[in-house]
Amino acid sequence: ITVKRSNQDTVTAAGEEGDDPPKEEPWKTALKTTVVDIEVGEFRGHKVSLWDLLHSHYIPEENRKELLELYEAGELTLEQVKTVVSTIVTRAAAAAAAAGTAESEAPVSGPRAEPVATEAEPTPLHED
Repeated sequence: ITVKRSNQDTVTAAGEEGDDPPKEEPWKTALKTTVVDIEVGEFRGHKVSLWDLLHSHYIPEENRKELLELYEAGELTLEQVKTVVSTIVTRAAAAAAAAGTAESEAPVSGPRAEPVATEAEPTPLHED
């Protein structure tokens, strides 16, 4: 019984520790509990918290610090942070995808026009 009581005490203590998050800054809690559905990169098909997005590799550290400071100071609303973060992540992921697939997809994208034109030019030269 004593062991059970000490276990219960441990559970209670853990439960009390679990109740500590309200002591966390309300703005931080809001960022952790607000989820965004972003269909890019590793986030595709998952709901991700703003906090996780802010701390992802898509957001440069200086942007993250600035956004957090402005939000914490009340200069940005949660909705504004959500919009900005979503935009940055979407653009960064698109840029990363474009850069990562530039080699394999180059023939499909705009730069293909140049090689095609270059390939088309030698043909008349050979005919001459």
